[in-house]
Amino acid sequence: MASLPEELPDRWLTIPNLLSVIRLALVPVFLWLLLGPKADGWALAILVYSGVSDWADGKIARWLNQASRLGALLDPAADRLYTLATVVAFVLRDIIPLWFALVLVGRDLMVAVCIWVLKRNGFGPPEVTYIGKAATFNLMYAMPLLLIAQGGSDFATIARPAAYAFVVWGSALFVWSGLLYLVQTRMALRSPLQAKPI
Repeated sequence: MASLPEELPDRWLTIPNLLSVIRLALVPVFLWLLLGPKADGWALAILVYSGVSDWADGKIARWLNQASRLGALLDPAADRLYTLATVVAFVLRDIIPLWFALVLVGRDLMVAVCIWVLKRNGFGPPEVTYIGKAATFNLMYAMPLLLIAQGGSDFATIARPAAYAFVVWGSALFVWSGLLYLVQTRMALRSPLQAKPI
């Protein structure tokens, strides 16, 4: 099981936390750009910033020893909000079908239930798997490529098959990693003697 936020230092003013707060503050701007003026270029810039800062805050936290409880909460919250905002906007703009969005949201809800059940039974959250990381990697590429693919340029035409490929691979891995969370949760609950008080 992974380290709990409660085990990390209680620090607020860190560079990784600042990056995460900026990412969170840009979520409504990102959603407005997609649904209001449909300024896909600016929305894409925010999405790229989100991906780069998501990678950077983890690296900086380890490099400068700035891991914190707040950071452990802000980082996944920003990830989930960007995913949710992107999925909602893409459904409303008919970029992705509703059933696809429901699969992604359903997987996240299942994982949230698993984490809640584990916590109630004295366990930390399951370790992040390479499959989960690969799913996030694919979906992080899929979303910007899907935006690019909405245009009428030659570049959009080239980006379109790559976008759909990343969507298919990322979604399959995303669902698979969710099922692994379910398996890990079941295994942990069958080993109550290994429970870790929280």
